[in-house]
Amino acid sequence: MKGDTGFPRADAESDFLRARRRQVLSRLANWLRREPDDVNIMLPFHEVVDALGWAGERRIGLRVIQLSSIVGSVDRGRDFDRRFRPTSGRVRERWERLALAARRGESIPPIEVYRIGELHFIIDGHHRVSVAHAMGLGTIDAQVTEVRTKLDPAGIRYRGDLIVKDYRRIFLERVPLTGQARASVIVTDPWDYAELGEHVEAWGFRLMQDEGAFLDRPTIAARWYAEEYEPVVRMLHQADLIRGRTEAEAYMWVAGERYRLIRTHRWDDEVIETLRTRR
Repeated sequence: MKGDTGFPRADAESDFLRARRRQVLSRLANWLRREPDDVNIMLPFHEVVDALGWAGERRIGLRVIQLSSIVGSVDRGRDFDRRFRPTSGRVRERWERLALAARRGESIPPIEVYRIGELHFIIDGHHRVSVAHAMGLGTIDAQVTEVRTKLDPAGIRYRGDLIVKDYRRIFLERVPLTGQARASVIVTDPWDYAELGEHVEAWGFRLMQDEGAFLDRPTIAARWYAEEYEPVVRMLHQADLIRGRTEAEAYMWVAGERYRLIRTHRWDDEVIETLRTRR
């Protein structure tokens, strides 16, 4: 590495001090930029699984994985930041011992990780990952266990993103949409998922009252999407009422305004025109 002295022990010590310095400077830079508190924090594995919903797991075995794909930890989130730079001197002795072994070309055992989608979470091997980052490596050997979840982890970057995933998971348990319907009903505010769930359940109750028959959740979800949501969204596009929202957010807004202004659950051109003139 650039700046090495040729003495492995001294270079390992310098590696640690350099990693610590970078962690402190990164924390200061985030503070100056007013970044959210969770930007530099590793994702807690169990919180991610709780938010996405556990669906099963299987052992994959030894794989070569990208260091950049390791975003979280099972239980050591305080000792290292999001980029696995040490957050204190507490880990120094073991860290430098591993760095020295790596510099001497000694064999380093694979780490152990959970895989969720394309993300990896360390079970064992935090120091090894930290040293690999400090040495500028791009990959590392890992024993991988794949965890399947009810929701796709795509879009998770920070701890705060888990709130949206958690509310969406609960919404889809209440309103079990499938296929394209599942993919298209998206909101950005997590609380909107709770409100939309209440709305769909109320719609389903009125439907059962009208038809005099019990309908299960999957049936109500499918009929709400086909008979209520899709037709309304088409009308909203035609009336240019989406306006920077997601389709689901526009639907929620106009559904609430419809009842507040004209006390009706029907949809027709008159209703849409009334809403457009009063927006």
